[in-house]
Amino acid sequence: MSTPLLAAVVVALGAIGWLLGSWRSKASVGGKVSTLHSRPGYYGAYVLCWTILPAFFLIVLWSAISPMVVSNMVSSRLPQNVQDGVTQARSLTTSAINTIERGLATLSAEDLEKAAQPNTDVKALLLSKGAPLAINPEPYAVNAALFQLQAKRSSQLLLTISAIGLALLCLGFALFQVGPKLRSRNAVERVALAGLFACSMVAILTTLGIVLSMLFESIHFFGIVPIQDFLFGTVWDPRFSAAGSSGEAGGQFGLLPLLWGTLYISFVALLVAVPVGLFSAVYMSEYASGSVRLMTKPLLEILAGIPTIVYGFFALITFGPLLRDLGAHVGLSISATSVLTAGLIMGVMLIPFVSSLSDDIINAVPQSLREGSYGLGATQSETIKRVILPAALPGIVGAILLAASRAIGETMIVVLAAGIAPNLTLNPFEPVTTITVKIVSQLTGDLEFNSPQTLVAFALGLTLFVFTLALNIYALYIVRKYREQYE
Repeated sequence: MSTPLLAAVVVALGAIGWLLGSWRSKASVGGKVSTLHSRPGYYGAYVLCWTILPAFFLIVLWSAISPMVVSNMVSSRLPQNVQDGVTQARSLTTSAINTIERGLATLSAEDLEKAAQPNTDVKALLLSKGAPLAINPEPYAVNAALFQLQAKRSSQLLLTISAIGLALLCLGFALFQVGPKLRSRNAVERVALAGLFACSMVAILTTLGIVLSMLFESIHFFGIVPIQDFLFGTVWDPRFSAAGSSGEAGGQFGLLPLLWGTLYISFVALLVAVPVGLFSAVYMSEYASGSVRLMTKPLLEILAGIPTIVYGFFALITFGPLLRDLGAHVGLSISATSVLTAGLIMGVMLIPFVSSLSDDIINAVPQSLREGSYGLGATQSETIKRVILPAALPGIVGAILLAASRAIGETMIVVLAAGIAPNLTLNPFEPVTTITVKIVSQLTGDLEFNSPQTLVAFALGLTLFVFTLALNIYALYIVRKYREQYE
């Protein structure tokens, strides 16, 4: 029985347990539900939790451990020269065994017995069954694949028996406990609270895992390349090393050109997105009529639904050449791929992030503040400047921060509209590149994972994380400081 089907069976047993728990709670008091500690539904949920949760934990634990156990058992059956070989050779052997095992899984029992015979052409047998192999497998690989297939099937059978048996055992134990004095509601609510806590920990643990993975690989990188050369270097030229020289820090890994390009393009984008988005939000929330607002806001939000690759195509094919031609008419040398091209297109993409969130925040300002301002004789523009915007400032800062984070992490628009050349320049008409673009380029290629040319991507990612974290902390400080003055 496959794992998804097994999980479905366990859920079905839990549903049966729910019905039996509710029925038994009523039967234990002769139908006088008012004498029970909890409602009958809680008793059913109590039995359901006892039936499902232990079995699910067993399935998850078994699914996590059994592949490693089977892999170690298969490895121990390989010839000694294969076990003592280099890591790459063992990986190729393991991949070949897995491929053969997937083909053998499609065979019938008679064909498996035939494949186990020493003189059987396994490649031809699998080809006749619609599972071709690229190479003729070694006999030891076929034997290992047969053993792996049998071990997986035995493991799955044992898991099925164990999980269903555990679910039935727990179901009977929970039904035995059902009675008037059982505080089933308290137990069910504790389980629900534990589930909510686990869900809340997902984001925290995910963030922690991302940070630790970047940190460990960055430490490995800084063991090869000095951290001062990375942080203060002005030249980015990794020069991919040849095979066998992965431990050498070939090239220069200066961060400053990439960091400057990231900040420069993001700054230009925010110069476009923040004023346009904020003024659009003020107009839609304070000046526009209901019909205009119903038409304008969805049209603005359409911009957020356009894929970034489409913005990149537009910048590369239409907007970039247009800027270049306009610059030529007025005597300016503007590259088709430049800071200005990428910044303006990215700013248009960010407009809905600022306008939509700011509009919702401004509309959330209590109407009593507006009426109080009008009662003191303030005009509508004075009310907006001195009352509404200060009250909505935390939300507006959050919208701007979201737009800034989106701009810093953008990749496709930069690749197509700003180029891939690291350039430390103040001229907005020249091409630059960003950290995210180089992360993609460093992780794309046929390099060993422990080479500095690959590990530098983690150092770049850690730099982005630290920078955005500092940006969040500073924005929080500004919001708190202004809120204290306003309150």
